[in-house]
Amino acid sequence: MAEKEIFIKDIPLVELYGINDSKMGVIKEHFPNIKIVARGDALRITGDENDLEALERKIYWMMEHFRKYHALNEIDIDRILKSQGHGQQENGTTDENIIVYGNNGMVVRARTPNQLRMVQSSMKNDLVFAVGPAGTGKTYTAVALAVRAMKNKEVRKIILTRPAVEAGENLGFLPGDLKEKLDPYLQPLYDALFDMLPGDKLQSYLENKIIEVAPLAFMRGRTLNNAFVILDEAQNTTESQMKMFLTRMGSSAKFIVTGDMTQTDLPFKQSSGLTQAVKIFNDVPGIDTIFLDVNDVVRHKLVRKILSIYDGQTAAAAAAKATTK
Repeated sequence: MAEKEIFIKDIPLVELYGINDSKMGVIKEHFPNIKIVARGDALRITGDENDLEALERKIYWMMEHFRKYHALNEIDIDRILKSQGHGQQENGTTDENIIVYGNNGMVVRARTPNQLRMVQSSMKNDLVFAVGPAGTGKTYTAVALAVRAMKNKEVRKIILTRPAVEAGENLGFLPGDLKEKLDPYLQPLYDALFDMLPGDKLQSYLENKIIEVAPLAFMRGRTLNNAFVILDEAQNTTESQMKMFLTRMGSSAKFIVTGDMTQTDLPFKQSSGLTQAVKIFNDVPGIDTIFLDVNDVVRHKLVRKILSIYDGQTAAAAAAKATTK
C-alpha cells in the first residue's frame, strides 16, 4: 500500500468537496479501492500506487478546470473521472467547446461529444434536428448557439417556439392575458435566455421583438428571414405542423429542432411530425440529425440512472411482447 498527500490550491474547498462532501462521494465511487481522507486543504489518499497516480492526476485536472471556468459541478467531476486522456482536451473542456459567455462570466460550452456535434453541425447546416431524452442539453445548447449567432451579427433576431399541446393550443379557458396563458409553456426557453443575457438587455430584446418567444401556432403564415429559429419539444408537433414550421425558413435563416420522441403528449394514434421529419429528411444536404443519449445527460447524476432503468423496462416489455406473438 502506498500513500500520497494532495494539496488543494486556488479553489474553494467546497467546490471540490461539495456540500456535506457530496462531490467527494462521486470521487470515491470512481476509486472505491482508495482510502480518501480530507483534512482542510490536504487530501491524504492510500491505496495501489497506480490508482493513486491516476486519482492525483484527476484531482489536478479538477483544480485546473475550476481555475479556467470558475465552476466545478458533479457532472464536470464525473466526466473528468471517466476521461481516459491525459489532459484537458480529453475531458471535454477545451476552448473549442465554448459556445458563448453568459452572465457573470459564466461559460456556456458543449459538455459532451454529442453536444459538440450539435455545435459543429449547426455551423455546417441550416437545419439541424437534435433528438434525445430529457436532460441531454438539447434546448440549452440550441439557445446558446442562437445567442452566439446574434452576438456575432450572423442573424438579426432569435425566434424560440414550442407547441402548447398540453392545452391543445386552445388557451381561451386559461385565466389571464395571452402572455400569462403562454408563459408556463415557454418558461424553459426563458430560463436558458436568462443564463446567457443580462436581464435588462433581454427585456429590451423581448420588447423590441429582437428575441421572440411564442407558441408554434403563431408561426403560421410567416417568412422567417435573417433569424435563428428553435422549435423545442418538437415531438409534440403533428406532421402538418412540422411541415408548416419548416416551410417558414427564409433567407439567411438557421433552424434547430429539438425533441424527445419517447415523450410525446399528442393524442392517441396521432403521428409525431418530428418522427416523420427525421425519417424523410435523412441524407438531405443541408439537413442533419444529431442523436443524443443517456451518456449526454448533464442534469443530476440520478437522471442518467433513471433513464437507463426506464430504457431497460421498455426493452423488457418489447421483448416480452415479441415472445407472445
